[in-house]
Amino acid sequence: MISCLFYLAFTGILSFLLGRILPKTLFCADHFPYHSFTWEHGGRIYEQINIKSWQSKVPDMSKLFPNLMPRKQMNSMNMQILPRMVQETCVAEFIHILLCFTGLRCIKLWSGIGGILIAFLNAVGNLAFVVIQRYNRPRLLHLIDTISHRHRVKEVSYASSGSKL
Repeated sequence: MISCLFYLAFTGILSFLLGRILPKTLFCADHFPYHSFTWEHGGRIYEQINIKSWQSKVPDMSKLFPNLMPRKQMNSMNMQILPRMVQETCVAEFIHILLCFTGLRCIKLWSGIGGILIAFLNAVGNLAFVVIQRYNRPRLLHLIDTISHRHRVKEVSYASSGSKL
């Protein structure tokens, strides 16, 4: 069991570092596998598992490493970081799926039911984070669209009134 826990801690740290050094341009929310599938209904499907009540209770790396990751509180001063936040949801989803697969090594490290149980719990725990990313990403994209639309409307109204921005 101890070897599994050390292994999971090691792969978790290594995966976090990988997520920090990977070029964010590799992750596009509009492309597979990060785009929202039709059956997800823009992330609303995850409300069926009461995600709003538990997503704030899981560990959040942006709180542990605020200088490395964008903060999640929104205000008018940090709306320009929304596209980066969307990319970070893609990175986080990739890393947590990777951790699901690397956790299968516990079955080999601890043969029998113990290794299977730890691998299963690791996968379930990481899938919870994948669900959070898939729930939040469409909401962030919608927020970006809303802000862009408001900005375009404001520009059009200024232009039609003869005023300058």
